[in-house]
Parts: sequence; C-alpha cells; structure tokens
Amino acid sequence: MELKLKDFDYELPEELIAQDPLSERSSSRMMTINRRTGELSHKVFSDVIDFLQEGDCLVINDTKVIPARLYGVREGTGAVIELLLLRRRENNIWETLVKPGKKAKIGTIIIFGEGKLKGRILDIVEDGNRLIQFEFEGIFEEILDELGQMPLPPYITHTLQDKNRYQTVYAKHEGSAAAPTAGLHFTKELLHNIEEKGVKIAHVTLHVGLGTFRPVKVENVLKHHMHSEYYCIEQNEAEKINQARSSGNRIICVGTTSCRTIESAALEDGTIEAGSGNTDIFIYPGYQFKVMDGLITNFHLPQSTLLMLVSAFAGREEMLRAYQTAVKERYRFFSFGDAMLIL
Repeated sequence: MELKLKDFDYELPEELIAQDPLSERSSSRMMTINRRTGELSHKVFSDVIDFLQEGDCLVINDTKVIPARLYGVREGTGAVIELLLLRRRENNIWETLVKPGKKAKIGTIIIFGEGKLKGRILDIVEDGNRLIQFEFEGIFEEILDELGQMPLPPYITHTLQDKNRYQTVYAKHEGSAAAPTAGLHFTKELLHNIEEKGVKIAHVTLHVGLGTFRPVKVENVLKHHMHSEYYCIEQNEAEKINQARSSGNRIICVGTTSCRTIESAALEDGTIEAGSGNTDIFIYPGYQFKVMDGLITNFHLPQSTLLMLVSAFAGREEMLRAYQTAVKERYRFFSFGDAMLIL
C-alpha cells in the first residue's frame, strides 16, 4: 500500500491563515460534517452543545503549553541561539530543537537572561535534537515564565498579546511545546452547560511535541516517522470513557491529540487502559478507529499528519471537498482559526 503526499494537498490563500485569536473563544465559526451523508452545515462554535447528547463522553486534552521558546547567546562569541524545549528528561536535562544547529556543538554553553539560566549541550540525538543540561538558581518554571516565549507556529507572524489565549481554559499539566488548538474554542461556561446537559467530560493528557512542527518530507506517506509524545490517562477518566462506550454512547474527541491519546491507550476491543507512556501512533486512511465516534478539530495544514488523521476518520475526498468549501466560505485556518465538527 502507498499513500502519496500530494493526495493531501489543497490550495489555501495566505490571508485565510488566522493570525490572532478572536476576542470571544466560542464565537469562532464551526463547519459540521455528517460522515454518513456527507452533508455540511455552517454554525457558530457555541452551537456545538446542540450536537451533543446526554450520555456522550467528550474527551479533552488538559496539557498546558510552557513558554518553550528561549533566545540566548553562545558563551565566548555572543552569537544568538534559539532554543525550543521539547521534552524534559532527568536532572534538568531537556531534549531541545536548536537554531542554528551548526553553532550548537557538544560542550557549547548558552547563556539566557544575562546569566539567570545557563545550558550546556551534552549530546546530539535523533533528528539532530540537542540534549541540554540547565543550571539556575531558584525554580526552573518561574525562570522559564520570565525568559521564555510561547512557541507559536511559524505561520503565525503576529505577536500574541495575551499568553493565555494559546492555552485552553482547562490546561493543567505543564509540558507541551504547542497547544491542543481544538480546545481553544471552549469557555468554562460552555463546558459547564455541556455537563449540565448530561455529557461526561473525560480529561486525558498528551504533551504536544516536535511532531507538530515536523512537515512530512517523504513522498510515500507510510515512510514518515512520527516523533513520540508522552501521554497519561488516570483510572477514573478511563472509566468515564469505558462506561460511555459500554452504554452505547458516543466518544467525541476534542482535537487530534485527544484522539491519538485514546487510540494509543485502547485495547483491540476499544477498552481504554489507564496508564502513561509514549506514543508515536500515526493515523492515516485505512486506520480502523477503536474508540472515537466524533471529532472536534481545527482546519489543518496541507500535507500534514493532522489532515491525514481527519481523512482517516471522515474520508480523504470528503475532507478535501470540505476544505475547498471552507476556503470558498472564507473560514479562518490553523491554530487560531475556526473549527470543524465531524460526526
């Protein structure tokens, strides 16, 4: 079997890439897609409650984005070096993405915030990532909050005025290098109203990592290697999902990260196992979903693994047709853009 990269391409006018979040989270537009009939409708995101039924289980990813982008200077030369924190290891060692890479040799020391934070490059690992050991006085998270920036995707060129707008309202566990953006549309009030309707909300955690920033570079999609990401599902949250399934109710994921988490943790019969670990699950057309019945998601980049995932769920041709409609209807695309509900 072969899947071609060009099969997941579409034309997107640059002005449709949302540069700023809307003032009201849930006032984004929302395209709905019926998987059985292919019917599309155009709504506002706050209408999502009308599509949810009592007994449904909404799965949300409660990861919290850390201000993971740091700018420092190389000791001795003063050359500027940009760092993106990807994954915490042990003893204040982090796996990082460093630019420019050729100035980041083993042993190099990088100074941040006039010495408040120092990092020494220990090793070069998979994909050219650097392992860096940090030295500091005080609490690392507080220093990072002071010196770091939100790691907005490269297609967003505007400066984010409010850091919290790149967090979901339910963000809890720090560790992501990017936001689970489908969740950005929810307000606390909307979630409260959804629960009042009798919908269960299950929290899972997946720390979004390098995979979000890595384009697919191979023509045969099946040869693409997904970077692994840490996930965790608590016992009581797994039980919410399992109880909803055993009662014949729907499991609706908020975002591709929630989808990847529960599909990674599912046994063959669709039962969710509580626990934590790393997943490099790659979902593309042909994948048989074990748990998910519905998906709330944003509009994704051409040729991206995220577009492949939604194509696996709703059909590639149907998805590309929906995206053409979204372009024609002037929907806003990507992280700060509009939403799609697939049921």
